[in-house]
Amino acid sequence: MNEANQKKRINEYLADNLKLARSKQGWSLDACSVKTGVSKAMLGQIERGESSPTISKLWQIATGFKLPLSYFLTEQKKSAFESNSNLLNTQASISVVTLFGFDKATKMETFEITLNPNHEHISKPHNKGVVEHIIVIEGAMEYFLNDVWCVLNTGEILKFDGDQIHGYRNINEQACKFHSEGRRTRTYNKPKLIVSL
Repeated sequence: MNEANQKKRINEYLADNLKLARSKQGWSLDACSVKTGVSKAMLGQIERGESSPTISKLWQIATGFKLPLSYFLTEQKKSAFESNSNLLNTQASISVVTLFGFDKATKMETFEITLNPNHEHISKPHNKGVVEHIIVIEGAMEYFLNDVWCVLNTGEILKFDGDQIHGYRNINEQACKFHSEGRRTRTYNKPKLIVSL
């Protein structure tokens, strides 16, 4: 599937899944805007398939609904075994591939994220109890926690509470690729760096 078709497919999933989530909550567009912090106009454009939100806006919507990010990127009728390893959400400097959509049994989802050179992504806090695991697959990156930037190299792993402001940046001349696993579990008080795979 070419990139244009992938984007069209993702926009369809976003539109359908936003409508479905809003319907399940019984929210109007106004109520949805209040809960997510995303404008009513933008939500309407997404539902009509006229706009594709940034990764940050999509996280904001998912957090407002208390749903995993992958809920909005995958077809809801399919099981985790059938779906989505090739679905891609791409912006100019970051791309996100869903490796495993949210699984209710394990309460986790996994993404492969590629940061292009000199790109920074700051994420708003996720829902309470979300723990993130970062595994650097290619290149080196920096992560932002507790108001400090620290380096992660290929093969290094980081685990931290996702319910705080955090970020990633690539200050190198080559793209950086990492896996990000979000899991709803207990919380951790301090980031834990695990060196080498």
